[in-house]
Amino acid sequence: MSTDGLVDIAEPVYAFAADGDITPGRDADEHKWTYEAGITQLAKRLFGATDATVENEVRVEVLDRRADGWRVVDSEGTDRGDYDVVLLTPPAPQTADLLGQAAWDHDDCRALRQTVASVPYRTVVAGVLHYDFTLDVPWYGAVNADKAHDVGWVSREECKRGHVPDGESLLVVQMNESWSVANYDRRPETLVEAIAERAAALVGDDRLTDPDWTDYQHWRYSQPEGEVDHDALAGARDHDLYFAGDWVAGEGRIHAALRSGLDVAADIAGR
Repeated sequence: MSTDGLVDIAEPVYAFAADGDITPGRDADEHKWTYEAGITQLAKRLFGATDATVENEVRVEVLDRRADGWRVVDSEGTDRGDYDVVLLTPPAPQTADLLGQAAWDHDDCRALRQTVASVPYRTVVAGVLHYDFTLDVPWYGAVNADKAHDVGWVSREECKRGHVPDGESLLVVQMNESWSVANYDRRPETLVEAIAERAAALVGDDRLTDPDWTDYQHWRYSQPEGEVDHDALAGARDHDLYFAGDWVAGEGRIHAALRSGLDVAADIAGR
């Protein structure tokens, strides 16, 4: 796979606790990879190296178990074809919903659904804040180590080559679980304003309360907070059904999700 445009962020990740004091934290020598065109390049390049057919903007709603495989039906009721094997990669709660709606009358279906649904997930609300000046700080990102601050993570996108024009700053501010849940349905304008105020207080720069443009994102199922029972999942293979993702790996990190996918792909290819 091509490494063109690959970026290793040089600046370190710092840490802070409930008091908001940002100090050196994680190992500064740890690689932090991305691409100039964004992290989605990873999936695009992996698919580009195969002859797989990829259909976007299709919502699968029903899995119909057949004697020789699976039939897949989308949310419009369209039959998407029959398959020897199905691999499910959504977050655990959405995977459990698919199993709950499956046309599959088997005790293993109910047991698998309960196993997958038991994986707890963190909810995160994030703000994207742009400024026409640069911040004079030594870190790329700062993480809340004790989960006792309203802000869970803040990063400077200008540290990623090709992402932000020179002389500008773009902060991504992810809020902690409790704050995110309490403010999930808040109006966007007041939501982003509150996030900017907390970012300014954390960084210690009042200018951050007044970004020149903003965006926001809600993740109902952001990261797994626990690991699934792998022994319980293993029986799904007898029904030509597989699972992959960070919740299978038990770690909410991109490399863990990728490794999970590669491992299960090898299992399927070796059938």
